[in-house]
Amino acid sequence: MTGPTPGARPEPDAQEPVGFGPPPAPFGPDQGPRPRPRPRSRSAGAVAAAVAAVVAALLLIGGGAYGLTVRAGVGVPGPPAAGPSGSPSVDQGDGKGPGGTPAAYDPNAGIRPGEARVWLRDNQAEVAGSGTSQYGPWRVGATVVAAISNGLTAYAVADGQEKWKLPLQTPLCGVPPAPSTTGVLVVAVKETASDTSRCTHLQQIDLTTGKAGWKVPVPRENDHDTSVEFELAISGDTVAVARPAVMSGFSVTDGRKLFGTSKTNGCYPSAFAGGSRLIGIRHCPDPNDTRGSGQAMVEELDPATGSARWSHKYDPDWTVGRVLSMDPLVIAAHHKDKKTWNIKAFAADGTVRSQTNPGFGVSGRCNGFGNASGFQECYAAAADADTLYLGAGKPGTSLGIDDTNQVVAVDLNTGKERWRSAEQPKGRTMWPLAVEGGRVVVYVSPGSAGEAGAVVSLAAADGAAQPVLQSPAAAAGAQGVFYPHGLRTAWVDGRLFLLNGRVYSPEPRKASRAILSFGK
Repeated sequence: MTGPTPGARPEPDAQEPVGFGPPPAPFGPDQGPRPRPRPRSRSAGAVAAAVAAVVAALLLIGGGAYGLTVRAGVGVPGPPAAGPSGSPSVDQGDGKGPGGTPAAYDPNAGIRPGEARVWLRDNQAEVAGSGTSQYGPWRVGATVVAAISNGLTAYAVADGQEKWKLPLQTPLCGVPPAPSTTGVLVVAVKETASDTSRCTHLQQIDLTTGKAGWKVPVPRENDHDTSVEFELAISGDTVAVARPAVMSGFSVTDGRKLFGTSKTNGCYPSAFAGGSRLIGIRHCPDPNDTRGSGQAMVEELDPATGSARWSHKYDPDWTVGRVLSMDPLVIAAHHKDKKTWNIKAFAADGTVRSQTNPGFGVSGRCNGFGNASGFQECYAAAADADTLYLGAGKPGTSLGIDDTNQVVAVDLNTGKERWRSAEQPKGRTMWPLAVEGGRVVVYVSPGSAGEAGAVVSLAAADGAAQPVLQSPAAAAGAQGVFYPHGLRTAWVDGRLFLLNGRVYSPEPRKASRAILSFGK
């Protein structure tokens, strides 16, 4: 992977506690200049010949590895769409602070026919010195929304111009992976702005308009129900709230409490996963061995009542790590002492459809090793009815590896591998994003040789490759600081959004890349 932009800060571990700072400051100049490559002049015939040659080379390789100079498969990008009404876009300065020459760094410099136009935004909000976690990206209509500890910002999908900004009175202390199907988000906020303040309230936010709605306190379920952070998930009209040994459910529409419970049949709730269904994760201590690790339990819950529709207990000492897919339900778990992990696929009634101990490695973000929260934080997994597609690599010395330079297809009916894509060159990682039209859409990160990021598709049947999108070479440096261990992604309607998991306050010559997008 390419090194960071000069002056950019290394990305710390994405699981660090959220940093809290003062309310966001107005956006200032873009910083972190780069030389602008000079576009080369080509005749129309030469361009057409070059494009045809690249496509032919890619298709000959099929399911194998290729250089990913993907310059075909999309039309020539036109000029950016007209800017939306609202706040102005970030001023692109010369890295010396306000008043500099605009457009010193252009990620589209030297863009070639067939390449996808890029837009990039840096964080311009003042945050704590250690930085702050960033959440999203959530595509809602013509906007994409991101959140940091002290507020939310929406950007125009077409060109990244700011559409609205919503400051929060107190810092975030819980964010669900996704909003409701109607574009409504419910987040948890602290009682005060103090770093040690408890997480006490839920706040509704309409991502379509950027307006805050109802705000309600979360009643304590027992005398021990205090926490500085909530684990949230939205399913249907329910936002489920988990904290140590306690869970509650509230209406997304009006904030009414729907259910609340702590211990159930000897098992304590610990987390949720949401979306098309509501999945609860519980810990079940062994009453005869209070010092033992006990058992993990997964259950599907009725979002309206919190009652279990079915439950499944893992063998002792196994830890549920990640929910890789909600429909079909696929879960990764790991055994720390045995240094192994497994994948279980569940049928609609909760019976185990298949299970396997994979012969490949994945990032800790996808099996949960070393990551105790964020049960839907794997951004390198996609599934159709019968197959799971994972960004993978050679097993490392631990259960969590970062070098996921290929895609592995796992048959959910048998647990066996169906195929593996060839390994990408050093530094390039592969992130399955979605399954569309019988093909797996995959993001390929920039490489150590200076290649820019791209999107390709693999045939679901055998992994045969086709180009989808290629970003310009000038964008490689900016994409290179969207580090895999903190990256969050979204693929919607032929457009890719990359969100850095942690951002910092703006400083001269130290750009903190926040969000980048390219696509149709």
